[in-house]
Amino acid sequence: MFVAFAFAGAAHALQIVDDRGVTITLPTAPQRIVSLLPSLAETVCALDQCQRLVGVDRYSVYPESLRKLPQVGGGLDPNIEAIVALRPDVVLMSKSSRAGARLEALGLKVVALEPKTHADVRRVTLKIGQLLEVPDAQRIWRAIDAGVSAAAQSLPAYARGVRVYFEVNQGPYAASESSFIGETLTRLGVKNVVPGALGPFPKLNPEFVVRANPDLIMIGQRSVDALQTRPGWQSIRALRERRVCDFPADQADVLVRPGPRMAEAARLMARCLESKAPGAKP
Repeated sequence: MFVAFAFAGAAHALQIVDDRGVTITLPTAPQRIVSLLPSLAETVCALDQCQRLVGVDRYSVYPESLRKLPQVGGGLDPNIEAIVALRPDVVLMSKSSRAGARLEALGLKVVALEPKTHADVRRVTLKIGQLLEVPDAQRIWRAIDAGVSAAAQSLPAYARGVRVYFEVNQGPYAASESSFIGETLTRLGVKNVVPGALGPFPKLNPEFVVRANPDLIMIGQRSVDALQTRPGWQSIRALRERRVCDFPADQADVLVRPGPRMAEAARLMARCLESKAPGAKP
């Protein structure tokens, strides 16, 4: 997976090509890591290497041990001085972050990875495993894949084919069929009302959702109160029939992060469908 080892005497250098197409060379596997993306920090920990993390972004709160680490801002607005002060061997970050060039200009090694789909999560997991020289990183993906399949098999027949609208943030920004969330919904056997052609997480005209008229809405608790105030939304079937799953913040974090907890996300969606889909017992 784009990782090569070049031997020079007893030591060896490690090379990895990140999602920018940039080749990063490290003298050995990194022991001091700063992560600027929660899903990447979670992946490091899922590989049993949490102890290598010396700093994280402000949104990395799982597992609990990450809360004790120095926070270095957000992925889009990191504290460069704080990162440098931690003397990381490598900084893991999103490809979309603009901080990479600044960090590299200061002599830091940057690996940019962008998990957006199920295939991306598998690829990024394997790449981080190889970067850290952890054998059998594939086990993480096997657990995710098996967990999503089990969640799908647990669903009653009445939940199949339900038309779902999944809102990731106010705007409204939705998860379309082409997002990792949309792919999970597809595997659960339901219909996403937001087509993949709009992009993974499109900002929608609220009238789009009114016209789509979903059977069920999945949304974070922080956004649910605004639904009834949106023009025309009172006519949406899901709101008329109170078929809305509003997830508390800790569950919302699980749902919107493409990483090791995607099987847990599938189980949360499955429980929502079992309890709120048309046909469910009141």
